[in-house]
Formats: sequence, C-alpha cells, structure tokens
Amino acid sequence: MEDRPARLEEFQDIIDYHFDDISLLEKALRHASASDKRLDSNERLEFLGDSVLGLTICEELFTRFPEYLEGELTKVKSMIVSRRTCARVAKKMRLTDFMVMGKGMSSQRDLPTSCPAGAFESLIGAIYTDGGYECSRKFLIKFMGDLLDKADAKQPQENYKSMLQQFSQRHINSTPSYEILDEKGPDHSKCFEVGVIIDRRRFESAWGPSKKEAEQIAAFKALKELEQLPPDAEFKMK
Repeated sequence: MEDRPARLEEFQDIIDYHFDDISLLEKALRHASASDKRLDSNERLEFLGDSVLGLTICEELFTRFPEYLEGELTKVKSMIVSRRTCARVAKKMRLTDFMVMGKGMSSQRDLPTSCPAGAFESLIGAIYTDGGYECSRKFLIKFMGDLLDKADAKQPQENYKSMLQQFSQRHINSTPSYEILDEKGPDHSKCFEVGVIIDRRRFESAWGPSKKEAEQIAAFKALKELEQLPPDAEFKMK
C-alpha cells in the first residue's frame, strides 16, 4: 500500500512549500473522479487558484513592463495563464504523479490538458489558503518565473483567439463569439465541438479535448478562412 504521508512529503519538497494544514494539499491533489462528492474534490480550490494565478501574473507583468499598453499586457497574460501552459508547468513538477484519481482517469496514458492544469490551479488555491498571498506568489514566481522572464508582447504567442479578436474588432467592427455545438465522452474525458461566429457569419467548427482548446482551434480555422494565416499553417500552441 502506498505510503501517502511520505508521498505528500516528497511532493512538498519538490514544490518547496510545506503546508501547515496538510488536508489542503490532500484536497488539491484529489480529482473529482476519485471523490464521492464533488465538494470533496479539488474543484473549489481550482476556482480560487485560477483567480490568484491571474492576479499574480497581472501584477508581475504590470510591474515588469511599464511601457506595455493594456492590450500588450493582456496578450502576454493570456499565454502565461493558458491551460496548456499550466499543464506544462504541472508536468514539470510531476504533479499528476501525486494526484488521487479514479480508475478511469489513472489508467489513461495521456491525461486531458484540463486535468494537470486544473490540479495546478488547485495547488495555487491551497497554498494561498494555507499561507496567504505572498506564499502563493513566491510559488508562482519559482515555477513560472522563466515564462515571465521570456515574456515579450512583440512576439506571437500563438493565442489564436486573441489574434482573431484583434482582427475582427479592427476590420469587421465585431467581436467573435463562441458556442458549444456538441460534446462526447465520459465526464472525466470529454471532447467538445465549438463554433465561432463573427457578425452573424459562422466559420468551420472544431473539436478539442477541452472547451478552451476547441475555441483556439476554431479561432485558428477562422483566421485561415479570413486569410490571416498562411494556407499551409498548422495549429500549434505553446
């Protein structure tokens, strides 16, 4: 049987933060698929952590780049706080190795991006609750500082939604809207079909492993249809 206390201690060493209330870490690492009640899972902490993450990154960008306008700050922030980026940071710290998941999830070779990303945000929420804002900020700077150091609003961040919004507002005088057209799969591993509409014009829909990624793919397709990307461009996100 797994020595859970030892595993939790190992993970705390990895993230360089030790909890006063270890139950917060336990909850942050418990996926909804392993909980009889969703209130016992990490979803509430994920909700909190998402806001703490956004505030911290906004504050850091605001301080580090006094010459950037609001649009440029938004562009960089959207890349840093994206689900794909959060998932990559989570994997770097081996977060999913320490999670408690239901059999349907734990048996999957490739977890959906939403799983590690959500757990990362839950961990932020747990640290914030346990130690306060300064502790959560130090944690984020430790694991996302390199992204902040490399941040450059002048370089494309491969955020197709942002690119499409800027183009449509400037040239079509309209803001894109996204709608979920269909979804398939079990609750813990759904795929979503999303369509994008600009000024009553519908573009080709797209499927993705999360709503956010499906929206990005739909925006990418719309940009190609609007000839804002080369015909041979391939979808990619950082």
